[in-house]
Amino acid sequence: MKSFPRLLQTVLFSSRWLLAPFYFCLSIALLAVLVKLVQHASHMALHFMDASESQVILDVLSLIDMTLVGSLIVIVIFSGYENFVSPVDHSIGYSWPTWMGDIDFTNLKLKLMSSIVAISAIQLLRAFMDLRNNSDRDLWWSAGIHMVFVISGLLLAVSDRFSNHHPTEKNDH
Repeated sequence: MKSFPRLLQTVLFSSRWLLAPFYFCLSIALLAVLVKLVQHASHMALHFMDASESQVILDVLSLIDMTLVGSLIVIVIFSGYENFVSPVDHSIGYSWPTWMGDIDFTNLKLKLMSSIVAISAIQLLRAFMDLRNNSDRDLWWSAGIHMVFVISGLLLAVSDRFSNHHPTEKNDH
C-alpha cells in the first residue's frame, strides 16, 4: 500500500508540467500584442499629421497600454514558469532580467495587481480624453472599476505586509 501514495505523489508533482503549454501560449499572445502594436504604430505614422492633439495622445496611450500588457505577459511567463513548473537555469549565460528568479508568488501577485491598476488607469485616462464618445454612465463605470482594482491592490499589499512573508526570504507558498 506504500506504493500508491508514492505513485499519487509522483503524478501530482509531475502534473505541474501541464502548465508549460499555458506559458507557451502566452508567448504566442505576446506575439499577437506585438502585431497589434506594430499595426497601431504604422497607422499612427501614416495619419499623425492629420490627427488632432487629443487623438495623438489617445494613440500614444494605446501604445503605452499595449506595452504594459506585453510586460505583464512577460512577468507571468517567466515568474509563473519558474515558480510553478521548473527553475530556470541562470548559468546558460543569457542576459536574464535582474528580477528573474527573485519573484516569489507573493511578489508575482503584487506585480500583477500593480500592472492591472496601471492598465486600468490608462484605460480610464483614455476614456476621459475621449469625452465625446463616452457617456457619463460609461465614465462612472470605468472610474468605479478602476477604484475596485486600486482598493484590491491596496488590500492585497496590506494583507501581504501583515502576513508571515519576509521580503528577504524566498517564500514558496
